[in-house]
Amino acid sequence: MYKNLSASLLGVIAASSLICEAAVAEEWRGWNIHVDGYPNTIAMDKFAELLAEKTDGEITLQMFHHGTLGSQPDAIEQVRLGGLEIGNFNLGPIGPVAAEANVVSLPFIFKDVPHMFRVLEGEGGEKIAEGMAAKGLVPLAWYDAGARSFYNGTKPINAPEDVAGMKVRVMNNDLYSGMISQLGGNPSPMAFAEVYQSLKTGVVDGAENNWPSYESTGHFEVAGYYSLSQHLIIPECVCINADVYNELSDELKEAVTEAAKESAVLQRQLWTEREATSREKVETAGVITNEIADKSPFQTAMTLVYETYLSANPDLRSLVELIQATE
Repeated sequence: MYKNLSASLLGVIAASSLICEAAVAEEWRGWNIHVDGYPNTIAMDKFAELLAEKTDGEITLQMFHHGTLGSQPDAIEQVRLGGLEIGNFNLGPIGPVAAEANVVSLPFIFKDVPHMFRVLEGEGGEKIAEGMAAKGLVPLAWYDAGARSFYNGTKPINAPEDVAGMKVRVMNNDLYSGMISQLGGNPSPMAFAEVYQSLKTGVVDGAENNWPSYESTGHFEVAGYYSLSQHLIIPECVCINADVYNELSDELKEAVTEAAKESAVLQRQLWTEREATSREKVETAGVITNEIADKSPFQTAMTLVYETYLSANPDLRSLVELIQATE
């Protein structure tokens, strides 16, 4: 009798242990706008793999690519509110949500991509991360999104006057609209999916983006002049819902962050390779590219953009100055 009771008791304990383990295990959902084979898509899949490994299966991540769970602004809100746990976002659309993140959208704020990462991995990045976390988004790692340059179907752009009168598609952010206006152009905010047809039909004359996006979307087919203004260098992040992150144990926080940062190493390597192949592809197809020997007239034209921004956000002046002073 006692033997049977002990066996039953052990069975209950074992079953309870399994229930507890099942209760601890979490399955997260992640959002990414990019297509299969894109550096970010490969890196986010790697993040999911590393996350399961480093947490011994306590946390798993199911990635949804190609924006299947909604647009980027919608997904940002979903992560902030906890509808999704993870997102790979560009800081441009985060800017209207977290003022500190908007600083990276100031034209020519970064000297080049390496300078951007030096800022993000230092005090400047800590301040940006704090501002984002206060709005429900904790950045775990920073991804490369290259430098954005102008392209159009009419002529090379070498000076601000070459933009004058052009209708240029921009992302939905007042800073980008202000940038085009100060160059004498007409900013046209619109969804990314609409740009190809708008370029083809003349709804807009030009747009701006990095090499991989210019190539992968086919925009080079309808806008054959690519001018290396490199006016915006906007990073992307692997972000997690702040409440989800804060509820993790210290050990799990470390594991999640390590997984994200290791995925970022892979993403940056793949990005560098993809930039080179994208440029080669479009130039082989006949795209005319041009370096801009002197970018100072473009930078000078941004004076009012900076003044307007800092007038509205005086508390961010120190962050702007910190970024500009970072070597």
